[in-house]
Amino acid sequence: MELYTPVLALALIATGFAVFSVAMSALIGPKRYNRAKLDSYECGIEPTPQPIGGGRIPVKYFITAMLFIVFDIEIIFLYPWAVHFDAMRVFGLVEMVLFIATVFVAYAYVWRRGGLDWD
Repeated sequence: MELYTPVLALALIATGFAVFSVAMSALIGPKRYNRAKLDSYECGIEPTPQPIGGGRIPVKYFITAMLFIVFDIEIIFLYPWAVHFDAMRVFGLVEMVLFIATVFVAYAYVWRRGGLDWD
């Protein structure tokens, strides 16, 4: 349990900072609301009227989010491998090459299908 004490302490500090920041913002922040502040922000472009109950969002946004998650997870798997590279020797190298090759095949497939184009 003593190995997790620093992690628990860091989690408590991060949670306390987040709660403190939100509470202080609500207590001492400006309270001047207007219609422009409550509208959605679209990079300086006038927001288009949305139908009641939302509307259709282009699928490209979701595909981009899923691609980000896939490559983010790849980094999560690469980090422990890099830390313990000496201990795993050739087995770790072969496993990581297979993993990266699999992800690269998926990346090439998405690229060829035009999933990375915003047009």
